[in-house]
Amino acid sequence: VSVGENRLNNLGYSLLRQKKVPEAIALLKLNVEFYPKAWNVYDSLAEAYMTSGEKELAIANYKKSLELNPQNANGREMLKKLEK
Repeated sequence: VSVGENRLNNLGYSLLRQKKVPEAIALLKLNVEFYPKAWNVYDSLAEAYMTSGEKELAIANYKKSLELNPQNANGREMLKKLEK
């Protein structure tokens, strides 16, 4: 049984909302491994890293997300904030 990208993403965000940041990061990293060509998984992982204060990892993942989808406005905005 395969687990869908969106399902894992939603679970990751659910963990973030519960302040279970390390668990959210672990799950979202897994999503990146399962779906390495999906821009949104990098965007979500970047947000989790940003939440945990891991700025460099957040920047790297937002950049990867933008590589895969240059139209990702959220990623571009977040990157601007992080690189200030």
